Amino acid sequence: MSKMFKTERRDKIIEYLKKQQRATVKELSEILSVSEATLRSDLQWMEEDGLLQRTHGGAVLQAEAQTETSFAARAKKNPEEKLAIALKALDLVENGQCILLDASSTALELAKCLKKKTIRLTVVTSGIHAALELRENPGITVILIGGVLRLGSFALEGTLGTHLLSQINVDTMFASARGFTVQDGLTDFNVYEVELKKEMVRASKKLVALLDFSKLGKSSISSFAQTAEIDTIVTDAKADPEMISRLTDLNIQVIKAD
Repeated sequence: MSKMFKTERRDKIIEYLKKQQRATVKELSEILSVSEATLRSDLQWMEEDGLLQRTHGGAVLQAEAQTETSFAARAKKNPEEKLAIALKALDLVENGQCILLDASSTALELAKCLKKKTIRLTVVTSGIHAALELRENPGITVILIGGVLRLGSFALEGTLGTHLLSQINVDTMFASARGFTVQDGLTDFNVYEVELKKEMVRASKKLVALLDFSKLGKSSISSFAQTAEIDTIVTDAKADPEMISRLTDLNIQVIKAD
């Protein structure tokens, strides 16, 4: 087996725990072809991030982490803030543009708002729910990026369809994340979805991050955009004022939704 990056290795650990419920350090070490010391370091980091619970000689998946990664569960978190953010982000979409939407629940809220708007637009997305919403608007051309659809997910993953991005001039990408810190940038849980998001960021002239208060100051397994790549962050009224001040100092436009 070729050597994995730590982010990919940690994603594999979560995948294995979802299937088997629990695992020992020894079996994970054998499956991933890394030392037990490396595995213990991974498990400690992941426990601190709330992704799993360490046991004697192994680990089990946190019930909270297991539900938190499902789309349905994420869609129910902070719905009022997500809607407020989507309504503010709507002001950043101009007639005639080509925009990218990721498969996040916040981007889905933006898609629902766009569905009701009289506008001529091309939307490229990796989100199946967003694509289905947008097809209801006759003025919007919807392009779905090809990829792999995994059990329990409504996001197309992987880089199979990214050749499409080189053939389209994208004005703005609207994306959310599991977390954002100034040091790590925009981070997410699923390393396969992250690889696609990286390509989407590269293809876009402008990046707008849609982040409710709970995402700020939080980091996850893998980064898909560095802080310097973000042009605008749309957040809500509960966002940490110190974080907003720091972002402003970094010349990132911050828009707060009421």
